[in-house]
Amino acid sequence: MYIVIVGGGQVGYYLVKALLNENHEVSLIEADIKAVKRIEEELGSIYIHGDGCDIATLDKAGTERADIFIAVTGRDENNLVACQVAKHRFNVPRTIARISNPTNDLLFKKLGLNTTISSVNLVLEHIEGEIPTHPITRLTEFPKGNIDVVELKIPPTSPAVGKRIDSFSLPKGTIISLIVRKEREARLATKHTTIEAGDWLIMATHPEKEEYLHALFTTGEAIPAQRI
Repeated sequence: MYIVIVGGGQVGYYLVKALLNENHEVSLIEADIKAVKRIEEELGSIYIHGDGCDIATLDKAGTERADIFIAVTGRDENNLVACQVAKHRFNVPRTIARISNPTNDLLFKKLGLNTTISSVNLVLEHIEGEIPTHPITRLTEFPKGNIDVVELKIPPTSPAVGKRIDSFSLPKGTIISLIVRKEREARLATKHTTIEAGDWLIMATHPEKEEYLHALFTTGEAIPAQRI
């Protein structure tokens, strides 16, 4: 598999090393000449010195034959532009962008990026315990259908506790498919299912509806109707 990576910082450097160890063909694009020299000394001539947003640089890297294009610079806007150029100019089938600001996640997906990786969200999703501002955890995504499979834990203070699923106004296109109880019991969710504290709701929904669902099932706070 041929993979083009933009960004030779710590993330890009270790990503390249890991991919090379798995016998993938990799090209790394980096604009900083100091970083390029370090890469050459340690990994050999796998680099392209240049701007990962520049068409000529991407062409030199052989982006048109890449199976995957990954942008992991420290600037969200650069990662977005690089992936957009790779996808629409060079027809790369899969693009992955690192984002530092989690609020850019939805924007990047609307603009056609296949996958985004937020280090902030990854950390939050692995913290145990109750965090009032913790978002819904995304389990998987289906880019072509703009659908995510997400999970949400019902806190003991949730106004949803003791209520049936059919008592809630769910956003259009949202389905609660499974409920996982504290004792690891998984059951199919029906409109008659009563929600209990500690339940994990497994849902399919549109990314832009996640904020509404989080509020609905954790705090009960009202969300404007146009957000549903």
